[in-house]
Amino acid sequence: MSSITLRFLAEPSTVNFGGKVHGGTVMKWIDEAGYACATSWSKRYCVTVFIGSIRFHRPIMIGDLVEVEARLAYTGTSSMNISVEVRSGDMKGGGMHTTTECLIVFVSVDSHGRPLPVDPFAPSTPEQIALAARARKHIDASRAGSAAGD
Repeated sequence: MSSITLRFLAEPSTVNFGGKVHGGTVMKWIDEAGYACATSWSKRYCVTVFIGSIRFHRPIMIGDLVEVEARLAYTGTSSMNISVEVRSGDMKGGGMHTTTECLIVFVSVDSHGRPLPVDPFAPSTPEQIALAARARKHIDASRAGSAAGD
């Protein structure tokens, strides 16, 4: 499976001092959806190795319907680059808005934590191709940045 969407209601236990869902809670949801997507693709245990370009656009309110969509964007030998978009909205109003988005990388590992190969992902729709290109651009920029820091 190359994508998964988790849906649930934002609960009062997730509130921060400002009365909105805590950013750390949103990051937990992102990791969970990414893990489900990566594990479904690889059919093995996976670990998070990178979360980048996280962008919080708007707050999530208590009682909002929340959707966390994780989509496989690009695969390496053992890694899976997954784009995650969080949307929320008041169910009475009907509109869902993007609240957070990021790129997260998982690696498939064996019981000793050693990387295992994953099946390659071949994007087939224009949306998947564009998402793969964005992920590849992010990977290249990340590698260039770490080479400059050496």
